[in-house]
Amino acid sequence: MRSHLCTRCGSCVGLSGGKIVFEDKTGKYLPKIISPIDDTLADTLWEACPGKQFNFPEFQKEFYPDAAHFHTFIGPYERIGIGYAADALVRHEGASGGIISAILIWLLKQQKIDGAVVLGMSKTEPWLTQAFIATTPEEVLQGAQSKYIISSTNDILPEIEAFNGKLAYVGLPAQIQSIRKLQRMKHPSVKNISYIFGPFYGNTLHFSSVNSFLKTHGEKDYHNITKLYFRYGEWPGNMRVELKSGRVIELKKFHANYLIPFHILRNSLYCTDLTNEFTDISGGDAWAPVYEERGKGFSMVISRSKKGDELLREMIDAGWLSFDQITEQEAIKMHSHGYDFKKRGGFIRIKFRKWMGKSVPDFGYEIKDFPVSRYLMEMIISSLFILMSTAMARWAVEQFSPKFIGGIFEKTRTIWKKSTHKIKRKDL
Repeated sequence: MRSHLCTRCGSCVGLSGGKIVFEDKTGKYLPKIISPIDDTLADTLWEACPGKQFNFPEFQKEFYPDAAHFHTFIGPYERIGIGYAADALVRHEGASGGIISAILIWLLKQQKIDGAVVLGMSKTEPWLTQAFIATTPEEVLQGAQSKYIISSTNDILPEIEAFNGKLAYVGLPAQIQSIRKLQRMKHPSVKNISYIFGPFYGNTLHFSSVNSFLKTHGEKDYHNITKLYFRYGEWPGNMRVELKSGRVIELKKFHANYLIPFHILRNSLYCTDLTNEFTDISGGDAWAPVYEERGKGFSMVISRSKKGDELLREMIDAGWLSFDQITEQEAIKMHSHGYDFKKRGGFIRIKFRKWMGKSVPDFGYEIKDFPVSRYLMEMIISSLFILMSTAMARWAVEQFSPKFIGGIFEKTRTIWKKSTHKIKRKDL
């Protein structure tokens, strides 16, 4: 709870019956024990925690025993393709192609589920995220789009357990890993979950990123926020803040990425799951010039379980989804930067942490024997993350216009990607 391995998944809070709460949600956002916990509850929380340990090979065998395909980077899967929601509104409201929203709405309309656990923004504190159970298509769309600040979806576990009906669940990798652990334990809190979906995952930012964004625009109090978006408008979208005064602040998504190295949640650097490997279906942006140039939004879609693939086929046949199948190698090439960052950089960073005598997560497998050049590159990356997370670096960047810094960041990132292209792609 007090280490960099805490994923903020929310399971310990949700299962504790009020004995654990999240403290300082606009700060470190860590769970805190406020009432004594007996041994039985402690054992449950320890077992359900995904931060310290999650055995990928064991859970792959248990939940995907008959997967048609498997790749160490991608995980188990049935099919991979590029698609988008046929409904123009659903596609527009999503972060990319609106795939997950379309799936949830389809399941509701077909009465295969009675509700869906999604992540929206809090109605009482609109600068913070909050999970809720959507029971209508309109409510599903309230949970659309990515949220790049900390979320603790699993603190909703009591509501999931009390819900009368079947549920779909949408979460980030660590949140889903905890759900899978609870399913293995046959815990009553997850008995109503019939389907699991999730987006691809790069990183999470501390709330300080929002504060910093406001400061650079001359706004000092986040309590003045009435609406906060991270992927607003036409794909790939904009970071957008609406204030009580009526003022609206927007910045292109790729420019807003400058916030990442200054405010990244440390645990993000030790997560090795890019494409949400323990879902029934996962999806994320189709990052390729051929799709980016068209706008509107395209998603890479991965069906993993048999029931997930059957659901995908039904929706395609019914005209709810546009879908063009691609090969495994095309999928890896499209997200080569992310796979390198997660599946190689992640394990190197874990090794660095272990060398420093600090606790590390155990994923039940390891990828190693990288070229020396990749270790050297990671030393540069890790050093930059450490440097930029300092108070001095954050203060310095806030002295400039976000549009100016964002433009420099995007150009620098392009140069970096080109100069390290061979290192990252070698033997990928």
